[in-house]
Amino acid sequence: MARADILISLIKSAHSGDMVTFRRRAESLIAEEREKKHNILADRLSAALNNGSKNGVAYRSNEKGFDLLFEVIPEKQIEDLILDHRILKICNEFTEEHHRVDLLRSYGVEPRNRILLAGPPGNGKTSLAEAIANSLMYPFFVVRYENIIGSFLGETATKLQKTFDYVKTRNCVLFFDEFDTIGKERGDTKETGEIKRVVSSLLLQIDRLPSYVVVITASNHPELLDKAVWRRFQVRLNMDMPDKKNIKEYIDRFKSRTEVNFNYDVNKIANKLIGYSFAEVEDFCVDILRRAVLEKKHENAKSIVADKLKQLQVRFDINKVKQNKQD
Repeated sequence: MARADILISLIKSAHSGDMVTFRRRAESLIAEEREKKHNILADRLSAALNNGSKNGVAYRSNEKGFDLLFEVIPEKQIEDLILDHRILKICNEFTEEHHRVDLLRSYGVEPRNRILLAGPPGNGKTSLAEAIANSLMYPFFVVRYENIIGSFLGETATKLQKTFDYVKTRNCVLFFDEFDTIGKERGDTKETGEIKRVVSSLLLQIDRLPSYVVVITASNHPELLDKAVWRRFQVRLNMDMPDKKNIKEYIDRFKSRTEVNFNYDVNKIANKLIGYSFAEVEDFCVDILRRAVLEKKHENAKSIVADKLKQLQVRFDINKVKQNKQD
């Protein structure tokens, strides 16, 4: 029989909507059953836990069919990411402030709780937000724009209010991806008065959040953001495209993690990948892994790497043609 404290905690966390705690308690229960050699029960519990959405669960308000947030179980860790040493230092200082909040408050100081991440797509903004949530050991809530932004803009402000009212009830990280979607410049003459009121409402709600709610926003187009948005964020980080050193480090880590021997000069590979995002570098490496597995060439994937580099050139040429047509 499972321990009573685990069962009680399971019920409490489910009732309160704390899905991070719920998952951790459920995993503890599964581990305990496996130790008792109750493998069939453990397997059934594990299957039930991971059935449906593997990565997270939607928070549903009392209003039927109204999904505001998506809770993701944070798995990324800051040390797994390839970050500029200055960004890494800032992130470590940020998490330390929350871990030692009692000391700060004894001096009448609150920890910083607002981060703005800017830069081209595919360079780790979402991964960094998730890693920060993991370091803080906070639930990670992603705002669902398709349900926040209503067909009538007046509804949007109401839904934003409900979102902020919910997150105020707990320590958590609230993540706005593509923040320029609702944080647009109010001086844009193409936008309606309603949009401007939504932006004003959003900024007011952010101002009113307690420090134990960490707001992280990401934007691929920071030039579209309202000027007042920038002032709200104590930490502003630019996530640049990877340079040659970053690409080499990523490839070396990938080879070590997957135990696939590229048997190819990493400098030459990195030179070909300059100008590509981290996401595209990852896709390139995963393509090699996929072929190495299918062709059983873990120990020597040189021919596969050479082939993928040729395919990369074809892709580059196609993109170049498209760009020329646009120009």
